[in-house]
Amino acid sequence: MGHVEIPETDLSGPVGVRGAPRPRTAASRNRTAALEQLWRAPTAQRDPVGRAPARRKPAPGPALAALTDLLGLAGPAWLLLRAGDQPRPMAAAAVAGLVWAGLRGARGRYTDRPGTEPGGALGAVGDWLALIGLLAVLHTAAGSPVDPATAVVGVAPGLLVATAVAGLRRWPRSARRGDRARRVLLIGEAAGVDRAAELLNSRTDHDYRLVAAIPVGGARLELDGVHVPGRLPARPADDDVSTVLGGVYTHAADLVLVAPGPQLTGDRLRQLGWGLHDGGVALSVLSELSGVAAERVRPVTAAGLTLLHIAPPLRGGPQAVLKSVLDRTGALFGLLALAPLLLAVALSVRLSSRGPVFHRQVRQGQHNQPFTMWKFRTMVADAEAIKARLAAANEVDGPLFKMRSDPRVTPVGRVLRRTSIDELPQLVNVLLGHMSLVGPRPPLPEEASRYDEREHRRLAVKPGLTGLWQVSGRSDLTWQETVSLDLWYVDNWSVAADMGLLARTVRAVTDGRGAY
Repeated sequence: MGHVEIPETDLSGPVGVRGAPRPRTAASRNRTAALEQLWRAPTAQRDPVGRAPARRKPAPGPALAALTDLLGLAGPAWLLLRAGDQPRPMAAAAVAGLVWAGLRGARGRYTDRPGTEPGGALGAVGDWLALIGLLAVLHTAAGSPVDPATAVVGVAPGLLVATAVAGLRRWPRSARRGDRARRVLLIGEAAGVDRAAELLNSRTDHDYRLVAAIPVGGARLELDGVHVPGRLPARPADDDVSTVLGGVYTHAADLVLVAPGPQLTGDRLRQLGWGLHDGGVALSVLSELSGVAAERVRPVTAAGLTLLHIAPPLRGGPQAVLKSVLDRTGALFGLLALAPLLLAVALSVRLSSRGPVFHRQVRQGQHNQPFTMWKFRTMVADAEAIKARLAAANEVDGPLFKMRSDPRVTPVGRVLRRTSIDELPQLVNVLLGHMSLVGPRPPLPEEASRYDEREHRRLAVKPGLTGLWQVSGRSDLTWQETVSLDLWYVDNWSVAADMGLLARTVRAVTDGRGAY
């Protein structure tokens, strides 16, 4: 769920042209005093401390990680350059370390805000390759006498240190989430509050904990279990700020999250923001945009308006070419490396039950183009004929057909399905360009024929051997959850995201959850 966080300000008076403070008048002083008095008198009881929640102190993690990266690369580089009798090893190592830390910082690897990730091992590899390129440019421009091969070996330990540091920062993330979670007070009209609260409470992969809600207007909240310390009237009122601050103090919230609507926008929202920021409380505003990765959103201002520029989804360009190259290269190496396993599985399928080794099925690919998908046969030979008699036992909604204990699956097939080995022949489809390593699952023609306009967007990219559905529960997901995940991928995919999903697939396959 995207949101735009309004920067905290500390305005001591009216603001004039270009942000310059205007001279105070007697009327403005009286008006300011009245507002301050109003904000000091919340409608709900404050905490015993008697003041707003303290601002968060910057965590030392990012600075420590940057220093560790710098020393982790510069130290071994100095030792190796010195052992290799290279000129000025100290200076060369220091420059490499500074460039490394600066590069990592510029690419956001030290970000330590809630809801962000520091990059991980895959990000460290990409950063290290970029470092080699930058050092090569500096080496050529400065005419450095350092041997390039020795320099590459010298900076290699820095990659290992950065990978380890990134892993340590990510590993305790789930344990730290409870301590770092933002305590959220949600404000908005009942429909917007219900929707936002349901989404926040239904997922745990974020750093926001809903502690209370203040509805706007007379409509009743549908969600149970949400504390309601107060209510704002449908029209702006003098006690809007005091009511909200009262809820903040009562529930020790440190973030007010606003779901805008006709009754809470414009001047009313601006006045509320002033009061909250003066009270030391952060304010975020929910966006109606959903399914858009933060990397695609760029806020700008124009004519006093706050605009959100949304970058279009990737459909071509260098990343698309790189994805195609990685897909086919990965499929080729996968088939070669897994050849002994594929032969053993083929033999077990052939000997365990009557029928062919491979199951070939027409699926719909990118732009709804049909292709023949390959997989190991996991069902009895006449499975399609039996499917019609089992239609009433379907356990999922939507156009899919799934049964947890499907009688058509053979004993060997159950093992293959749980481990996802039955999908490995689809590497041939990837090599032929019908599929990608990562993407939505390819639907059957009868399934695709029942798609609505929203579901049909799943076919805007090549289907994948794995994807968000694979790492998020597979067959345990509802149809609408599957569609939402696929649509998020369609609009927000990137090569880096694909690499991350491939790594997470290994864990999902090992876990076996949702595979049947």
